[in-house]
Amino acid sequence: MAVAGAAPRAPWASMAEQSRGRLFPEPDSGARSAFRRDADRLIHSSAFRRLAYKTQVFSYHEGDHYRTRLTHTLEVVQVARSLARALGLDEDLAETLALAHDLGHPPFAHAGERVLDACMAEYGGFDHNAQSLRVVTKLENRYPAFDGLNLSWEVHEGIVKHNGPLAEPLPHALAVHAERQDLWLWSWPGAEAQVAALADDIAYDVHDLDDGLRAGLFAVDEIAGLPLIGEVVGAIRAQWPGLDLPRMIHEIGRRVITVLIEDVVAETGRRVAAAQPSSADDVRRLAGPLVAFSPAMAQAERAVKAFLFPRMYRHPRVMAEMDAAGEVVRALFARYMADTLALPAEWRAGIDALPPPRRARRIADFLAGQTDRYARAEHARLFGGAPARAAAVTP
Repeated sequence: MAVAGAAPRAPWASMAEQSRGRLFPEPDSGARSAFRRDADRLIHSSAFRRLAYKTQVFSYHEGDHYRTRLTHTLEVVQVARSLARALGLDEDLAETLALAHDLGHPPFAHAGERVLDACMAEYGGFDHNAQSLRVVTKLENRYPAFDGLNLSWEVHEGIVKHNGPLAEPLPHALAVHAERQDLWLWSWPGAEAQVAALADDIAYDVHDLDDGLRAGLFAVDEIAGLPLIGEVVGAIRAQWPGLDLPRMIHEIGRRVITVLIEDVVAETGRRVAAAQPSSADDVRRLAGPLVAFSPAMAQAERAVKAFLFPRMYRHPRVMAEMDAAGEVVRALFARYMADTLALPAEWRAGIDALPPPRRARRIADFLAGQTDRYARAEHARLFGGAPARAAAVTP
């Protein structure tokens, strides 16, 4: 199915002019829709800039060509906008949700999150999706009238629910926010949030294959045995015999993205025909997601993840780097808790008067906002010397 052109606006799309509004009312922007304004606020935020030095899989020092959390986010934006355009959804809202989806990630990728969650176990834990909401509703302080970025209801909803309905117990940051704003946590999110979630899957499957191949963690012949990937590799080799490896890697990624996007568009069309939603709220009230892979493609996509898990995410060289990085987070949290004078002045102001759970949460906020290089510099400042670090994964 061709997806190049923009589809007519779907009746089940989110409508900026019908947004449920912001926590703090503001005059409309004459030149921008509510969702375009939200995207712009995220692009100009400090948290978004810091993604440039946060790990996706490989730490920044391991090479200039591997994805960072920022470049991953931009690739998610591209896929999300492509899907939204083909489905007749609001592209600006899809972009906004893609821009926001990883703002709450601490340094050192999922290794940093696991350690920070363990450190916060006595105080409500740590969840990066809930932290993304905390970033945009509390921690970004740019405006004189309110904390946070004061984004639209639909953006807050999509940040926390893009993977589906939520049930108790809620992550701490979300439980706190739920007292201020009803985000329909029991329902599926709007279609643009579902698009952003699938765009995340598509982007990181493809770019992790790309990064893993370039790092020499596995070879093209090894992924050629996977469903979907094998068909793509076979077609490329038939059309371009002897194609050099860098071009082969790029062509695999380009074609796989196209196949995945076309599958989502086709499967979503089938689901729309069956469900006949006529509004964004109709989408929320469905028993399952409206935007999805076909069953066969979902199985193929899971096979890609199943391959990447041991061959990349749990590769000994990657694990050695992440284990060392996790210890940086653990040591910093313990030091800040024991010695609040180690915190910067703006973060330690009034902290000693806080009860332990609130003190720990402020420290978690500070740690989660750190980039990889800032965390390493803090570790060196507080403990002397450079922290232990595994060798780079480049062959």
